[in-house]
Amino acid sequence: MRKLVNKIIFFINSVVAFALLMSYLLPYISPQTFPLLSVLSLTVPILIVINVLFLLYWAILLKRKMLLSLIVLILGISHVSSLYKLRGKSSDAVDDTLSLFSFNVHAFNRFKWIDSEVIPKEISKLVKDENPDVFCAQEFYNNPDIDFSQYEHKFEYFHHRSQELALVIFSKYPFVNKGSLSFKKTANNVIFVDIAMPSDTIRVYNVHLQSHGISTKTDDLAKADSQKLFKRIQVSFKKQQSQAEQLIAHMKLSPYRNIVMGDFNNTAYSYIYDKIKSENLQDTFKEAGKGFGKTFNFELFPARIDFILVPEDTEVVGFKSFDLELSDHYPIFSKIKL
Repeated sequence: MRKLVNKIIFFINSVVAFALLMSYLLPYISPQTFPLLSVLSLTVPILIVINVLFLLYWAILLKRKMLLSLIVLILGISHVSSLYKLRGKSSDAVDDTLSLFSFNVHAFNRFKWIDSEVIPKEISKLVKDENPDVFCAQEFYNNPDIDFSQYEHKFEYFHHRSQELALVIFSKYPFVNKGSLSFKKTANNVIFVDIAMPSDTIRVYNVHLQSHGISTKTDDLAKADSQKLFKRIQVSFKKQQSQAEQLIAHMKLSPYRNIVMGDFNNTAYSYIYDKIKSENLQDTFKEAGKGFGKTFNFELFPARIDFILVPEDTEVVGFKSFDLELSDHYPIFSKIKL
């Protein structure tokens, strides 16, 4: 009986290991070519965790079957490091750095998604306490209780017809140029500013790529029509690819080094992330983060869909994410040395 159970377990192990192995190809497969396969990128964290559990199971039993998941995990070590980092870096004692902060503020809890009346004030306090040089906000809403008066320079761009939600970039340093990519037929967008630093000029992009419009709760997902759900995600992935291509084309024309921050609505295992990062950028979490680095409140797994990407020739001296219930996203912070 035990042999039969282990055979069934190993069969499931083999299926999950194969699925994880196939996911390693996702950064090279265009969502517009194979949109259904791109949906697999959302499940990669689950596949990694399940393979780790299978590895531990067979290791406890002292079975050579553990080699299957072990080999697959080793082959995708960069995927594993995108999910969890054992060690981070402390930036407290580093001078001459540029600090960066990104947060999808979810309209400062405008419709009371969180049972709290003080979310705008708490977000304002968090930003004041962390005191970043540059702060990129997505889904920004002009709530009367917010206070970012410490920033002399601000670029706010309303793209949605309602003229209520905006992308905003706050900076301690002046702008020499600013603009918007103005995506069509969507409430999502990318804006940019060229910031004049004391010794250099850099371009900062605030990104909010196409949203999926799905519930983050397991119960809601279980009740949803799976065909409609997959179709909606496939459509949003195709839009994300088009938006990412517009962003990359704009970045290639930049006269300065680029920094990309914001809400990608996609994971570090996706075609979208890989193509943007391939523009001579590095992921600050992978360089200096610790733990899961989750940025989105998704019940199934610790999702990381918000990023701070900086030039490869800069030194990342610190990264942290904040496990604070102030939005459906979690804020992220990084320090770099230009």
